[in-house]
Amino acid sequence: MAVEVGQAAPEFSLYDMDRTQRSLSEYKGKNVVLAFVPGAFTGTCTTEMCDLRDQVDQFNSMNVEVLGISVDPPFSQKAWAEANNLNFTMLSDFSRQATHAYDVAWNNMAGLEGYTASNRAVFVLDKEGVVRYKWLAPSPADLPNYDEIRQAISNLS
Repeated sequence: MAVEVGQAAPEFSLYDMDRTQRSLSEYKGKNVVLAFVPGAFTGTCTTEMCDLRDQVDQFNSMNVEVLGISVDPPFSQKAWAEANNLNFTMLSDFSRQATHAYDVAWNNMAGLEGYTASNRAVFVLDKEGVVRYKWLAPSPADLPNYDEIRQAISNLS
């Protein structure tokens, strides 16, 4: 079932790029941007994560925690984060727990029968964990509108 604006964000527990288990509930009291991407070391995903990297100070000043999520293993995410100087936490959804909970599964990605990645998607959560903004990429090459994300954040108390 799709996660909609106004609903409580589904809880998850995923490993970060340092192989530490992180739960969404530990970010309660902070606004959160969840940025799902299909895969590390791919062109559009790298562009998006670098765009977020370049804006993370602005988001942090607005009491926002940015979390990137992909189905890649923590080892790949760590190498990707280091190669691109990512300054926020990447979470590994190798079990597809969050991907399915947020209904952003991209089945048979790029024609790979049986391979499920996360579709490109952004969710803005308020301090109570309620979804206040949702964007799903119409196509894998589309990037989110960062002005819309900042507007959604500025509407949070």
